[in-house]
Amino acid sequence: MALSAQVRASGGSAFRWKYDVFLSFRGEDTRKGFTDHLYDKLQWRGIKTFRDDPQLERGTAISPELLTAIEQSRFAIVVLSPNYASSTWCLLELSKILECMEERGTILPIFYEVDPSHVRHQRGSFAEAFQEHEEKFGEDNKEVEGWRDALTKVASLAGWTSESYRYETQLIREIVQELWSKVHTSLTVFGSSDKLVGMDTKLEEIDVLLDKEANDVRFIGIWGMGGIGKTILARLVYEKISHQFDVCIFLDDVRKASTDHGLVYLQKQILSQLLKEENVPVWNVNGGITMIKRCACNKAVLLVLDNVDQSEQLENLVGEKDWFGLRSRIIITTRNQSVLVTHGVEKPYELKGLNKDEALRLFSWEAFKKYEPEEDYAGHTMTFVLYAGGLPLALKTLGSFLYKRSLHSWSSALAKLQNTPDKTVFDLLRVSYDGLDEMEKKIFLDIACFSSQYVLVEKSLLTISSFDNQIIIHDLIREMGCEIVRQESYEEPGGRSLLWLRNDIFHVFAKNTGTEVTEGIFLHLHKLEEADWNLQAFSKMCKLKLLYIHNLRLSLGPKFLPDALRILKWSWYPSKSLPPGFQPDDLTILSLVHSNITHLWNGIKYLGKLKSIDLSYSINLTRTPDFTGIPNLEKLVLEGCTSLVKIHPSIALLKRLKIWNFRNCKSIKSLPSEVNMEFLETFDISGCSKLKIIPEFVGQMKRLSKLYLGGPAVEKLPSSIEHLSESLVELDLSGIVIREQPYSRFLKQNLIASSFGLFPRKSPHPLIPLLASLKHFSSLKELKLNDCNLCEGEIPNDIGSLSSLRWLELGGNNFALTIARTSRSATFVRNNNQILAQLRQLLEYVLKRWIEFEVLSRCDMMVRMQETHRRTLQPLEFVIPGSEIPEWFNNQNNPSAVPEEDPRLDPDSCEIQCIWNNYDIDIDFGGISVKQIVSDHLCLLVLLSPFQKPENYLEVNFVFTVRRAVGSNISMKVKKCGVRALYEHDTEELISKMNQSKSSNISLYEEVPWLKAKQEAATSGSGGSDDEYYSAAEE
Repeated sequence: MALSAQVRASGGSAFRWKYDVFLSFRGEDTRKGFTDHLYDKLQWRGIKTFRDDPQLERGTAISPELLTAIEQSRFAIVVLSPNYASSTWCLLELSKILECMEERGTILPIFYEVDPSHVRHQRGSFAEAFQEHEEKFGEDNKEVEGWRDALTKVASLAGWTSESYRYETQLIREIVQELWSKVHTSLTVFGSSDKLVGMDTKLEEIDVLLDKEANDVRFIGIWGMGGIGKTILARLVYEKISHQFDVCIFLDDVRKASTDHGLVYLQKQILSQLLKEENVPVWNVNGGITMIKRCACNKAVLLVLDNVDQSEQLENLVGEKDWFGLRSRIIITTRNQSVLVTHGVEKPYELKGLNKDEALRLFSWEAFKKYEPEEDYAGHTMTFVLYAGGLPLALKTLGSFLYKRSLHSWSSALAKLQNTPDKTVFDLLRVSYDGLDEMEKKIFLDIACFSSQYVLVEKSLLTISSFDNQIIIHDLIREMGCEIVRQESYEEPGGRSLLWLRNDIFHVFAKNTGTEVTEGIFLHLHKLEEADWNLQAFSKMCKLKLLYIHNLRLSLGPKFLPDALRILKWSWYPSKSLPPGFQPDDLTILSLVHSNITHLWNGIKYLGKLKSIDLSYSINLTRTPDFTGIPNLEKLVLEGCTSLVKIHPSIALLKRLKIWNFRNCKSIKSLPSEVNMEFLETFDISGCSKLKIIPEFVGQMKRLSKLYLGGPAVEKLPSSIEHLSESLVELDLSGIVIREQPYSRFLKQNLIASSFGLFPRKSPHPLIPLLASLKHFSSLKELKLNDCNLCEGEIPNDIGSLSSLRWLELGGNNFALTIARTSRSATFVRNNNQILAQLRQLLEYVLKRWIEFEVLSRCDMMVRMQETHRRTLQPLEFVIPGSEIPEWFNNQNNPSAVPEEDPRLDPDSCEIQCIWNNYDIDIDFGGISVKQIVSDHLCLLVLLSPFQKPENYLEVNFVFTVRRAVGSNISMKVKKCGVRALYEHDTEELISKMNQSKSSNISLYEEVPWLKAKQEAATSGSGGSDDEYYSAAEE
């Protein structure tokens, strides 16, 4: 919840009043009639009103109690009735009221059955009253003159005249409404919303959903995780708009009240407010429903149901829209989105956590009583802010705990949190978990402990990213899930249902303490480790369903694996085959990459549920299994299995196969002569250097979209390719020595990626007709023409018309590359043939074009939207010969990075990775793959910041690492590196520096003269991009 970031001042004007209204009236005129009715309605609306006790009206001196009550009242209502002036008591009250409230303008007169002019000029009954006062006190008595002056002043104020209304009830209703609107601003529980961090925008968004001017009934749902601020937001909305309704009701914590007292109790609470009576008789739920409908149907009701968790609560408390009068608004807060959906609430409002800036402000206020952290605590502050992940409850709890504590105490608290979550936060978050059924609990714990279903989204336990559909779970909710599993067996990890921590897993297998309780093991090591385990522990884990082991080398393999396994993913699997008796009937995924496998099993093994087999880079694998018993296989990946020779003919039976990946299986000499697989989407045999004949594609294969056939031994393409042209979007023929021109038969304009292979030099060149028609390939994003024996002039000048092109490779050809003037392309260019004479010109030209698109796209976005969201512009990547980093990279360094091994990488390439490091948090910022090189090369990356406001971070460290495939012969290092943070406001300066470069003769503003005006029109933003520049060389 967004919690108050300001201490309430006890002397503040909004909180010093004991009463909202003081009633001044003549008892004998109105006490038992008009004033009594007015007092009742004011109290009914929750306006605290003072009226004097009849027993006090004796004597001539006003009591000290009344004088104090006047001083402690925010407003005064003066009921000027015919006999008001005859009472010295009333006149003394009036004088005191004017003394306290005249300057504030908080006196409201009611002319009840009197003419206002008679009051103002003391005529009629008022003249008679003052004649008596003058006879009693003397004509020149100053007190009497003061009373006359008081009546004249109060009669000059705007008020109500009873003669203007046909019915007293109408008059009273208008008075109460006016008073409510006036006192409302002083009744807020939290003070003004600007003291609540992050609430203003949310209130505006809720206002849109409320649409208070609409003459209808609306249900508004607010949902989100525990501690996110739903209750406070609902309370703020309630206080802001409650004066506009006939009846206002706020039911706190419906979940708890329903559990403790039942639905009838809650129905009574609603009816008590509707009828303004206590102890309304309700005997059962159905009776309560009937009474609520009857009492609310003609009233504009504002009803807030806080913390609802069951649909039946809504069904029995607020039912349908026709229960309530027009202009009614029903606000529901819940963690369970499905409750809102089931009840037909349109467009439920999802309340999300605070952004980094808001979180920092709230935490700093709680920890330092100011909105910025102390300088010495800045680093620790950001760590706690990141830990809380925008959850207001956690920010407030942690910040208040750390208030006035030493830096050492902060460090200790952080270390403790890493092992044991804060109890307050844990207990609150667990409520959502307890509301799941047993199967949902298992799914949640799997996700929480194993680091990434819709019911969990509805219960506010996780979210689904709208950007890439990834499961996102809040760190504190993940921690809560992990703690629940730890509590299953604190002392012995083997007694837990899930194991995911390295030390716990090593303990279980070293000590052989596994039990049948364990259902999942997830071990992901960031670096390759070796260990000796007692694998007999598996024999006790008869319920084990998930086994994931990554980057672990064991000296011995398992002799037994549980048959209950559904997912088996084990990189560096040590055995030559799976255990002979292993029969996992429910197995769906089998992944043994980089394993020691020579074959999976002997004979036929029936695994009807198996959907995926991945044995990538298992270099000892010599034969595939018999596929007869796995007819439902959809994915077969044997990439990099360099010893694979024998493909079992039963592979033709895999009619449901979608992915066939035999890339870089360099020992395969033959495949089945035909492929007839209706569901096949990807067919990859590129790099199979001994394969001479490519199978023909027969039957209905309309789903085949990616075809990779590159291999130096292939001299002829299968004629059936032309029948695949409608579905193909990616085609790779690189490495194939083509002697004919088959392209006219199968190349169509729907291709988005295409690679071409080795060509003997002949005239005319086989590719020239294709290159001439490139302008028609509007969808083409990648084009690789490496080693095609092309010469100067054979690349068409209009290649820039390929507006979608992002990747262009031209290495190994017979020309110095000229600048490709692409229109809006962030193009990636490789040319490993020679050092380019126009290197700097090429690099700076493309970078400037990228900046041009960047600035213009943001300008357009500013026009269309009030708030700039994350851009869809693609990052720019560049690999070209050279060693000089331009001087405008103002942060340069000479690193000493040691290459890291990564089993996922292509053995023929390295990857340079940029890591954003800040306060113990590492974010993979982006990278670039580099093929084998023999000289210094420059690698340029222009990456988009993953943060809306990167300037909020006090310090950012960029770490450049080189990763290579395990066992790769390539050895590459980063010799120099540089970073330039590029913000919108300094793009003009950077472009100017580029234009002044001696080696660049292209002016961006000359080409696009309106760019400068466009850029100046854009609002200066804080987001930007970061340029990373590397100079890399092979060691």
